[in-house]
Amino acid sequence: MPSLRQLFLQHLAPTSAFPLLLQVDRAEGIYLFDETGKAYIDLISGIGVSGLGHCHPEVVAAIQQQSQRYLHTMVYGEYVLSPQVELAQLLAQNLPDNLDSVYFVNSGTEATEGAMKLAKRYTGRYEIISCINAYHGSTQGAISLMNNEELTQGFRPLLPGIRHIDFNCEFCLQKISKKTAAVIIETVQGEWGVRKPQKAFLQKLRERCTEVGALLILDEIQAGMGRTGSLFAFEQYGIVPDVLLLAKGLGGGMPIGAFIASAEVMKVFSFDPILGHITTFGGHPVSCAAALATLRVLTESDLIAQVPKKEALFLELLQHPLIRDVRSAGLMMAVELKDFDQVQKVIKTCIENGLITDWFLFNDRSLRIAPPLIITVQEIRKACSIILAALDLAKDEA
Repeated sequence: MPSLRQLFLQHLAPTSAFPLLLQVDRAEGIYLFDETGKAYIDLISGIGVSGLGHCHPEVVAAIQQQSQRYLHTMVYGEYVLSPQVELAQLLAQNLPDNLDSVYFVNSGTEATEGAMKLAKRYTGRYEIISCINAYHGSTQGAISLMNNEELTQGFRPLLPGIRHIDFNCEFCLQKISKKTAAVIIETVQGEWGVRKPQKAFLQKLRERCTEVGALLILDEIQAGMGRTGSLFAFEQYGIVPDVLLLAKGLGGGMPIGAFIASAEVMKVFSFDPILGHITTFGGHPVSCAAALATLRVLTESDLIAQVPKKEALFLELLQHPLIRDVRSAGLMMAVELKDFDQVQKVIKTCIENGLITDWFLFNDRSLRIAPPLIITVQEIRKACSIILAALDLAKDEA
């Protein structure tokens, strides 16, 4: 009888030649448990998804309650469904006045796709500018925003009209012109290995977009939902986008994404042509119920307020001769080592010792740290001790 791992390799489409092959039996809080009962600290939150940890009681209760009422009923935007309405209302209440119209989708890359279409339709332009080493998703339109030849060459031709600028380069803002429909930028560059923007750069970017009539799209798919120490990362920089992208941590473990704009901008999807953007499962009632519970916990508790203290503890503890740099934006962190081989050795040792970390798409010499926001001081100390022990072993083998 084939094992579950063997069946995984036989029947699930591969994404790499070296999957982690950790067999998950259950999950709770900051821990995953394999089929033997061994516990693993999930220090990456399923790549920024499980901000409240795994199976948060309030999220699970919301899922159970909604699943007993109704599941899918009709394509997004046709029926009045209370989980969608209440979630959209609560998001709008926690956002600036111009971000009051929410379009729910299933994922971050779908939020990107919808925002790209929205910018083209609203402005009547087709040029879109993104940043070098940015990641906005993996569908055809989203990867067109990438500048990485290695990751895109196998899928060409990509969308025309895409230009790139350097993150934090004020001189590059001159490329934004009256031909530009939108500039899409991560508030914190995630897959680069956690790169924060300079406040002056973001403010001048906002000014330039306003000057030429281009929409500013902020991608907070990784950085949003409290991870950087505020509900939305842009709140720390004194700017407001025209369009905001959310996903990952929004759903508390359920699949959901959203792009949010003003009602004036968003209404262009309703005419010339009608049904300018449609989705069958976007805003699924169960996912919206989970997201609503997640957002309520984040806004009614002190979890976000605790982020700076927890960030500081990580920075204090992560001191080692092999560590070349630690970059952080709240509980979104990158620990830079010598090279990819060293990173892989540390990841392997950490998993053996009950801790899950990972690397970054555009920075494979750094370890990813993005724990659930619920992680405690004691759990941070335990996690860092496992990482430091793995670094000691890598140092001895060097």
